Amino acid sequence: MEWFLKVVKEHYADFNGRARRKEFWMYYLFYVIGIIALEIIALILMSISDVLGGIVFGIMGLAVLGLIIPTLAVGARRLHDVGKSGWMLLVSLIPVIGGIWLLILLITEGEKGDNQYGPDPKADER
Repeated sequence: MEWFLKVVKEHYADFNGRARRKEFWMYYLFYVIGIIALEIIALILMSISDVLGGIVFGIMGLAVLGLIIPTLAVGARRLHDVGKSGWMLLVSLIPVIGGIWLLILLITEGEKGDNQYGPDPKADER
């Protein structure tokens, strides 16, 4: 949860710098868990009342909209860590192959030492 809050509070729209694999994947894990939890709650409430379910689905939609920018930002910073431009996120628009290629880039270990996008984020821990 600490990584999720770090991205949302400290780096909400920060597309500069680099993000470690741990920062990206912990953010994404809590993002997905939160969306799935809201969806389950909405479906349960939908069986009780369509209005209650609709309200929770509306809240879920607002949460997704509110988290689009930090999700793109942490993705761009993750790509910076492997030496690629943040615009490489657009490769996911290529059917099948683009998503696989982006996944490979996101799970690849970052470049050691400084690169054109900033200092090594792992160097802070050493």
